[in-house]
Order: sequence, then C-alpha cells, then structure tokens
Amino acid sequence: MINNFINKFIIFILSIFDLSNKLKIKIFFKNQCLEENLDIIDIGAHKGETIDFFLNNFKVNKIYSFEPNHELYNHLIKKNYPKSVEILNFGVSNLETSGILRIMKDTSSSTFNNINQQTKYFKRKNKYLSLFDKDKNYIKKTQEAKLISLASIFTNKDIEKIDILKIDTEGYELNILKGITDKNFKKIKFILFEHHYDLMIEKKYKFSDINHLLLSKDFKQSFKTKMKFRKSFEYIYKNQS
Repeated sequence: MINNFINKFIIFILSIFDLSNKLKIKIFFKNQCLEENLDIIDIGAHKGETIDFFLNNFKVNKIYSFEPNHELYNHLIKKNYPKSVEILNFGVSNLETSGILRIMKDTSSSTFNNINQQTKYFKRKNKYLSLFDKDKNYIKKTQEAKLISLASIFTNKDIEKIDILKIDTEGYELNILKGITDKNFKKIKFILFEHHYDLMIEKKYKFSDINHLLLSKDFKQSFKTKMKFRKSFEYIYKNQS
C-alpha cells in the first residue's frame, strides 16, 4: 500500500515537470495553425494523457488511440470520451504479428523490448520504485499482444490525412515508422515522438537511424525538448512536402 503511494507520488511529480513540455508542444502546434478538425493517431495511449491533451486544447475531428495493455485498454474504454475517440487494443509495429509486452511497475514504461537489468539507469530506477516493496522485480508481468502496422491502419480506416502522429512506445518507435508506406508518409503533417537515450531499453537502433529515415521521407526536425530527470527527449518532425 505504501509502495503504491510512493509510486503514484513519483509519477505525479514527474507529471508536474512534464507540464512545461506539454505547454511547449501546445504552443508549437498553435503556431503551426493546427487548431481545428485535427486527425490524430496516438500510439501508446497509456491512461489517456495524449487524448486529454488534444481534446482540452484543440478541436479534434478524430483520434485513433492504440494501447496494447489489456488493463489500461479496459480503463480507457470506460472513460467518457466522445465518439471522435476510437480506442484500439493493439500494439503497432512494422509487421502484422504478435509480441510480448513487458508491463512495468510504472506502467508508462512498459515495452515490447528487452530490458538490460545490468545498466546503472535500470538499477537506479528500480531502486526508487522498490523502496517500500518486497517485490524487487521491475517487470510486474508479461502479456501477449497483437501487433499491426500503420500501413494496415491507413488502409482499414480509409485514412486520407493525419495532422499528428504521436508515438510513445518506450524504444519501439523505429519499428513503427518502418511500417508506414511512402504514400502514407505523404498524408502525415507532423510526427511527435519520445526517444530514450538510456541503455536500459534494448532498442537495437539509435536516434540517428530515426532521423535518417524521416529525412529520407522529407520530414525535418522542428522541435526538441528534454524530459526532466530522464534520459529522454521529445521531438516533432514536420513534413516538408
């Protein structure tokens, strides 16, 4: 019980610091004249933070929101979202397959990637999250999840434009981007994503790989901000075509 309180307190403190980043992102998109009739793909919905952000600050036409964690998905569908928000219980990758989702004590850190438990970053993070918990396992449990590609999403949903593609998948963003066809890249105006530089998540790629891919699809970095107390940055790339 105490551990749950500590975990929630740590997450609450981080969310307070993240408010400054959200304000920067809000101002960026407002300056880009993105305010009305937005079509959004939200990959890594978690508890609906991105959904709430856009519904509260912009006029939204449609949000396709993906969350593979069954418990979080059930939490999301019970929320009183408008019909413009469609919640889907899938993960997203470059292939139509299945994957093992590693669900962490801090559910926002859940990932399809392996975790290197020998890194200093992992040991420090696990230490703080396990201060009052006899269970020292950072990974609470695993869950099999279906993975679909963005190419199939564009086809199945008959999507003609996406103003913002948001990706927060704890080191899985390159896999997701590889699942977008050239034709569908042209339909996307902005890509907002979080990238981790810590070695805890075994990504098997670097930021330069993402940057190279997006540049080759005629996207250019337009925004960058560091996330407080984490080895992570948030980026926005803009379609130049």
